[in-house]
Amino acid sequence: MANDYYGILGVRRDADADEIKKAYRRLARELHPDINPDPQTQERFKEITQAYEVLSDTEKRQMYDLGADPFAPGGASQGGFAAGFPFSDIMDAFFGGTAGTRGPRSRARRGRNATIRVELDLSECAFGITKDLAVDTAVVCPTCSGEGTAPGTHPQTCDVCGGRGEISQVTRSFLGQAMVSRPCPGCGGFGTVIRRPCPECDADGRVRTRRNIKVRIPAGVEDGTHIQLAGEGETGAGGGPPGDLFLEIVQRPHAIFERQGDDLHCTVTIPMVAAALGATLQVETLDGPADVDIRPGTQSGQAIPLYNLGSAHLNAHGRGDLLIHVTVETPTKLEPDQENLMRELARLRGEEAPPGKFAPGGQGFFSRLRDAFNGR
Repeated sequence: MANDYYGILGVRRDADADEIKKAYRRLARELHPDINPDPQTQERFKEITQAYEVLSDTEKRQMYDLGADPFAPGGASQGGFAAGFPFSDIMDAFFGGTAGTRGPRSRARRGRNATIRVELDLSECAFGITKDLAVDTAVVCPTCSGEGTAPGTHPQTCDVCGGRGEISQVTRSFLGQAMVSRPCPGCGGFGTVIRRPCPECDADGRVRTRRNIKVRIPAGVEDGTHIQLAGEGETGAGGGPPGDLFLEIVQRPHAIFERQGDDLHCTVTIPMVAAALGATLQVETLDGPADVDIRPGTQSGQAIPLYNLGSAHLNAHGRGDLLIHVTVETPTKLEPDQENLMRELARLRGEEAPPGKFAPGGQGFFSRLRDAFNGR
């Protein structure tokens, strides 16, 4: 092939479709006849347009890379299927597919979904909150209102396809002649071309910006909860509809409470005497201070429930519980008079030499060793 289409556009031979498209747009803005009307520039513009027509079309590019003429009638093969001629085009031609039935495709495409992390305190998760969030997403370009054209201009009907978005040609195959329709290389199948792209969005119809939204976080969310906000995601190209925005809840650790589902857990340490005689303690809750009755004889590890003082249930009525786990503190050092009182208490309770207690079914080390040797 005489023309080096890759060199004309200034791209590598392994360039993808986006790189080829950007290179063509950059050169087209520099060499367009409306900007540079001299004949030499017009000839150069025709060259880059022809190069883009070949490299932007998968079949023509494949033929060009193989050394065939992408503009030869019927491709470059002799008999059988033409090079780059898909079998589906033959089926379309013989079984209901006709030229012009697809029509131009819209430039507008739905935007992508977006996800942001929202950090909340335990009380905000439990009771819900309204948050002002800053979101970085693509929005409709304010200069062109999503049209993609420079101010005062609009997309123009494609001269190649006349606005149909596709071109038709008669191709010969083993089934005979068939009318085949393909996307127009001049407009990419849109039916219109943008002669003067918007200087702010480069014909994309959208720009990235930071915007603020007010969001109501429902009560009962927890770490890992996802909240979907329809239509708050990325605006689509060409002024297309936006995607959705997902909020991923991250619950910060709490200094006192540990959350398990909708229940809250905390631990309080009480003196041995308070556990034996009973007492009333004041503890913190998400609703403020609350009194807890420690019954006489409370054991270490016992849990005292405070009903309906946990987190609200998500999308349901009611709340979880708050469970107070008691740890009984045994003194490690006694004053002489305190020690005398404890010994007197032990004598009165007959506990000067308290017998050890084993859990039901419990075995000592030597018992287990003996059973192992006896084959039990």
